[in-house]
Amino acid sequence: MKLGLAIDIDACVGCHACATACKEWNGESLMAGGAPDYDAHGAQPSGVWFNRVRHYEAGDYPDNRTLNMPMSCMHCEQADCVTVCPTGASYKRAEDGIVLIDPEKCMGCNLCAWACPYGARELDENVGVMRKCTLCVDRIYDQALPEAQRQPACVLACPAHARHFGDFDNPASQVSTLTRERAGHGLMEHLGYQPVNRYLPPRVAPVVPPPATAAPRGTLQAKLAALVNRLIQL
Repeated sequence: MKLGLAIDIDACVGCHACATACKEWNGESLMAGGAPDYDAHGAQPSGVWFNRVRHYEAGDYPDNRTLNMPMSCMHCEQADCVTVCPTGASYKRAEDGIVLIDPEKCMGCNLCAWACPYGARELDENVGVMRKCTLCVDRIYDQALPEAQRQPACVLACPAHARHFGDFDNPASQVSTLTRERAGHGLMEHLGYQPVNRYLPPRVAPVVPPPATAAPRGTLQAKLAALVNRLIQL
């Protein structure tokens, strides 16, 4: 079993619901160790986040668009954050591939954070240990929850259904099917970390053909056709 996320870049609206839901669920999580805030209501609030959404501008005007890139632990198959850990605190579970941190062994040396090219690990300054996404491992295996609720908090919170969770070792799973159909890929695969999470690229925007009898420029019909094409490309 190889658990992970398939993230639809086309659907993500950059609302940060995934990040805030993750923060809420893991704030007191025993498995994650907590995601504390530092001076939450002060002049310079900061804290630990397991999920962050980056924003990029792609393309040239007037065809440019904003791409929203949710970022968290990729649960890599070749996880250098695990191999560089001097205490064995970072480890990858054989049964499902989830990368975790044992806070009892972690000494907060930051070597794992430096080894991670995705910025997925953050130091909990309150206790001096590293924190990261656990795929809500305490939730996905909770038999007391209805089966539909046994998913990471970020997946359940996404209003655009841009995040999907499942087993990539199962070719019939939703994440495997979406990855196959949409040519999903890992982030920065050339580095050799073999990230499990997949990103589904933006679709090619279709162009609405003009009517058989072209409407005179400036008429309502022509303006509507131009508006539809602009909306499709946003």
